[in-house]
Amino acid sequence: MTAKELLEAYASGERYFQGANLRGANLRGAYLRGADLRGADLKGAYLTGAYLWSADLTSADLASADLTGAYLKDADLTGANLTSANLTGADLRGAYLRGAYLMEADLTDAILKGAYLKGVDLIGADLTKADLREANLTGANLTGANRRGANLTSAIGFGGSPPA
Repeated sequence: MTAKELLEAYASGERYFQGANLRGANLRGAYLRGADLRGADLKGAYLTGAYLWSADLTSADLASADLTGAYLKDADLTGANLTSANLTGADLRGAYLRGAYLMEADLTDAILKGAYLKGVDLIGADLTKADLREANLTGANLTGANRRGANLTSAIGFGGSPPA
């Protein structure tokens, strides 16, 4: 499936794209609210500024994808692979990321307020100035993560203070 085919199908009312192969697709600014992209291959895709509110991206492969400024509020990213993804300035308020892989991901200035990050792998992730207020970080692996300036006020399961 090409990006053009996906957008045309979405415009005609289709919402189910499970397992779609969109590797490297250019979906910059795409409007895909509530789309079902479970298990989709979006490795290296360009989703800059994409609108994915309440999208189901369970087990999707978003490794090395560009999600700069993407709107992922209330999205389900359970078990998604976001290794080395660029999520700079992305809005992930209330997103569900249980068991997601965010190793080496760039979450600079990302909004993760109230996000569910239980058991998430954030090894080496950049959380500079990320808003993690009220996020559930129970069992999250933050080894080597840059937390400079991150707001962890009322974060659940976070046992340390970010460096000054």
